[in-house]
Amino acid sequence: MLKMVVHLFFGIFLLSSFVLFAPHVAGATEEYAKQTGQACAVCHLDPGGGGELTAAGKTFADSRHSRSEKPEKRLFFKGFRLVIGYIHFLTAIFWFGTILYVHLILKPAYAVGGLPRGEVRVGVISMIVMGVSGSILTFYRVNSFDMLIHTRFGTLLLIKIGLYLVMVLSALYVVNVIGPRLKAKRKEPSLSGPAGEFTLEDLASYDGKEGRPAYFAFEGQIYDATQSVLWRQGVHIGRHNAGNDLTEALKLAPHGREKVTALTVVGKLAAAGPRKAPLHERVFFFMAHMNLTIVFLIILILSLWRWW
Repeated sequence: MLKMVVHLFFGIFLLSSFVLFAPHVAGATEEYAKQTGQACAVCHLDPGGGGELTAAGKTFADSRHSRSEKPEKRLFFKGFRLVIGYIHFLTAIFWFGTILYVHLILKPAYAVGGLPRGEVRVGVISMIVMGVSGSILTFYRVNSFDMLIHTRFGTLLLIKIGLYLVMVLSALYVVNVIGPRLKAKRKEPSLSGPAGEFTLEDLASYDGKEGRPAYFAFEGQIYDATQSVLWRQGVHIGRHNAGNDLTEALKLAPHGREKVTALTVVGKLAAAGPRKAPLHERVFFFMAHMNLTIVFLIILILSLWRWW
């Protein structure tokens, strides 16, 4: 898995490098304004540039194309760019939406017992699709390396690419280094305190995976959900994982607390004493919040492109 992911991202890196350094003919860019000495609004209906062209913009754009180029060919590439751009934005919605959902609804702490496969799968696929589609779009939009460093669009694009690479590298590290360490915390069920009293560390062992019981804490009590059809493999409706204190999470559930208290009580949750999280957990939380910050920065860049 690691080797395959590394090879895929290496391929994206090579493709991106080719896009950034290979000169080619591009569509409308800020260089148009430089060459004509006119504002973006002269060629675009949107004063900020981009999007549908005015009559003057269409005339100028046509002058940039080779006379021998067939209109059908131009129409094909225009449609191709539209499809790739649609995929790019759709993937960004899935990827960024997952990150926001984890932080605002589930909270990153729910993954400290092991990275959920669903979120990992969405993240890896999204990064690959974003890298490939972004490289293709850059190929059509950027016609020289000089444009990247001397135009506002190019500068923002370089910053966006840099933020994307930071997210990719941090994801590779979390999935392949931090993830296994988080999962290793899951051990055979045992109790370190008095009989019937579970610490959070003890509870983490009862995650419902690999034949282990599925216990969770709610309002100080430990409930056994092992036999419940709603807790298969220790996961409830794809959101709540056994082995954790779910008091706050289950308060947001659509059902009442009676659904929880109907389960068998097997013990009490011990009072939490001072605990310093191990280094790999602290790194995990740092990278999780770092990626959330990067999401907001990328959205800011898109806003600057469009409206500033």
